[in-house]
Amino acid sequence: MDLIVELKKADLGYDKNPVLEEVNLQVFKNDFIGVIGPNGGGKTTLLKGIIGLLKPLKGTITYHNHSTTNRRPFGYLPQVRHIDKKFPITVFDVVRSGAMMSGDLFQSKKQEKERAEKLLAEMGISEIRNRAIGDLSGGQMQRAFLCRALISNPQLLILDEPDTFVDNKFEGELYEKLKLLNKEMAIILVSHDLGTISTYVKTIACVNRQVHYHRSNKITNSQLEAYRCPIQIITHGVVPHTVLKSHP
Repeated sequence: MDLIVELKKADLGYDKNPVLEEVNLQVFKNDFIGVIGPNGGGKTTLLKGIIGLLKPLKGTITYHNHSTTNRRPFGYLPQVRHIDKKFPITVFDVVRSGAMMSGDLFQSKKQEKERAEKLLAEMGISEIRNRAIGDLSGGQMQRAFLCRALISNPQLLILDEPDTFVDNKFEGELYEKLKLLNKEMAIILVSHDLGTISTYVKTIACVNRQVHYHRSNKITNSQLEAYRCPIQIITHGVVPHTVLKSHP
């Protein structure tokens, strides 16, 4: 199996204060890892460490099997609520901005534009290519940023709560799209929708100050206990409902 990135006994945090400690994680080609955990538990910190935005306070993060351009083979879809909607940039330019992550230094501007156009068409948002990114709905914005994440043909696609602020139609399309993309690349998906991700992901990482990695997509009681708080599971069906774990 081709190893893409490996974390060994890595402490990750800010200003010398660790948020995550002793992280051991390997991401291989065609992995589909679901990341779950409570708010403030360190999920986004883990993603930043993998992407390279955070250097480990201790331990190591090693990148394998990528080009010699020093550009890491990642596509990243951030949380919509963290995006500056006032930034004056069009949808088309947002998508093209993801090309800088590509290791292909010989890709022409024409090829870059053609790929951007193709991705926009696949996501059904070609008609809004010239609109300002801040004028889009949540679902449209997620489509645009998914195009941005894919334009560099990444080895690893990282999505931070992509099902937030999207319409139900796109949510279903998104997961089916990720299922197809997983044939070409590894995927790390952060989500609070445990019921949905357990249907699509292959393995699960529970993140709460530490990373507990399980090579299965089954969510067990021990995994739920890693949250150290009651878990709300959203169940999809004819009658929408939620299931709460027993607690005092």
